[in-house]
Amino acid sequence: MKAVEIAKICHEANKAYCEAIGDPFMPHWGDAPEWQRASTEAGVAFLLENKNATPRDTHASWVACKVKDGWAYGPKKDAEKKEHPCMVDYDDLPEEQKLKDSIFLALVRTLE
Repeated sequence: MKAVEIAKICHEANKAYCEAIGDPFMPHWGDAPEWQRASTEAGVAFLLENKNATPRDTHASWVACKVKDGWAYGPKKDAEKKEHPCMVDYDDLPEEQKLKDSIFLALVRTLE
């Protein structure tokens, strides 16, 4: 399976999980802005290149990509301001956010 196909599946699973935890604002893959699709694709590429990566590593890679793109911590996700509440150390994430990293990793490992 191609990396972009894995990214699409991961994105849709993440959307479903977000809805399950009360965050109904994530668009479907086809409606997602380019920066959001690129972020998911970068996460998939990281895991495909790092076979022993953990959810902690996945989060650290995500934060590094966001910082590179000009994002910073903010109390709520705001794409225009490039702020996100998950721009923190893995240990400081709420458990439901840590679970998102575990789900993402498991999906990539299953589909690669």
